[in-house]
Amino acid sequence: MEKLCRIRELQRAVNRFEAALERSYGICLNEGMALCSLSKAGRLSCGELGEMLGLTPSNTSKVLRSVEGKGYVNRELGTNDKRQMYFSLTEAVRRDGYSVEIKEDGGTLVYRLFTNY
Repeated sequence: MEKLCRIRELQRAVNRFEAALERSYGICLNEGMALCSLSKAGRLSCGELGEMLGLTPSNTSKVLRSVEGKGYVNRELGTNDKRQMYFSLTEAVRRDGYSVEIKEDGGTLVYRLFTNY
């Protein structure tokens, strides 16, 4: 039962983090995870990103359209196969990065998001 209670607390922390992410940047957790993955990989296809995040192709496309529309992601054609699309962070996101502050139990946790550590 102790493990289940710990999982509940972890879920609550994730929910608080997602709420702070949405308040600060207007992005959901899946969008933030996509940006983080692109930060680490540099450039990914929709399929590669979906596999990394465990999302369906449809949901991956939706997430990518959203972050592209918000100016966080660039879309480019593949060099070998013009049907293939690749995605990467915009220069502004790579250069500046972003952080989210979460007030918790009297302290402040600061998370750096999609930056060059």
